[in-house]
Amino acid sequence: MINSIQIPNDLEDRIAEAVRFFWTTRTGQITRQNAHGIKDQGNRGAVTGGKQLDGFVELICDLLILNGVPEKCIFTNSDLELPGYFRPNKKWDLLVVDRDELVIAIEFKSQVGPSFGNNFNNRTEEAMGTALDIWTAYREGIFGSQKAPWLGYFMVLEDCRKSNEPVHVRSPHFDVLEEFVDASYKERYEIFCNKLLLERQYSASCFATTFCSGDDITYDFPKEHLSFKAFAVSMLSAALAHFLGRH
Repeated sequence: MINSIQIPNDLEDRIAEAVRFFWTTRTGQITRQNAHGIKDQGNRGAVTGGKQLDGFVELICDLLILNGVPEKCIFTNSDLELPGYFRPNKKWDLLVVDRDELVIAIEFKSQVGPSFGNNFNNRTEEAMGTALDIWTAYREGIFGSQKAPWLGYFMVLEDCRKSNEPVHVRSPHFDVLEEFVDASYKERYEIFCNKLLLERQYSASCFATTFCSGDDITYDFPKEHLSFKAFAVSMLSAALAHFLGRH
């Protein structure tokens, strides 16, 4: 068993590959649905098609395996449901389960324009609800007497004109928090991911922004503490602590 965190030398290349996979998969899903006469509202075709974040899921899996996590303990394609307190269960995107103990659970989400408003609200409400549900279930002993699991929230946002424009906030009865006044959706997501950590709803959060125009694909992690590497180091620290501690 490895006793120190291992980060591959080609991590930046792997991240770039995952970002490119995100865009090519989205484009392919929209093209296939249009070819079959399926018309989802806006770009919802790529969302309902799923799998566009599989490049990041695979990268996370490879990092876990590189750091000694048994492959049999990692779940990405099936057996992803976890029990809740307010609802029967919730399907996550990646789990690490060892000897009936939940070690890691990760939610992967993305948003691409043109519609940012309703989708932003849906994403934030879903993430908060998921955290409340699983932590309440943990408190109530649904997972047994195990140590608290590590929870991760991974968000990829299109970096475009609309996601960078200031957004007017209407609140006729009470003032909104100052940080939200004229904040763009990009800034709102950054604020949100940061507050998820401040309130300890998730153990780590990764916030990536990306732009695509033809073959020109770029990406960024606006804040270091919300970067992929910070996310990975936190996750791998939890994995090492668990698997080293069981021996």
